[in-house]
Amino acid sequence: MTWMRCYWDEEDIWFYLEVDAGGWVTRQVELKGLELAPIAAASSTEWQRACDAGRLDEYDTRFGMTAELPVSEWEGHDPEWLTSEEFEKVWGVARRQIAARPFTFG
Repeated sequence: MTWMRCYWDEEDIWFYLEVDAGGWVTRQVELKGLELAPIAAASSTEWQRACDAGRLDEYDTRFGMTAELPVSEWEGHDPEWLTSEEFEKVWGVARRQIAARPFTFG
């Protein structure tokens, strides 16, 4: 696994990514704006389980989804490499904040 972050200035979003050896994103956090508000904290494994259980819309609404293409196919990103500890810290905070929000589906 490798960990990185990339900034998308058009939307003012930091993407924190955990990427497997094949270049696929396994976990992804998205933080928006100066306040770094978490807007997504998705796991590809959880996403697949939600899909298999027929609860994909609920998962996507709450946690978002991971990138659909491997990072080798991305254009215009300038990754900053992270340690697993740096990624885990951001992941943990984002997941707690998203899980604490009231959830309404539909």
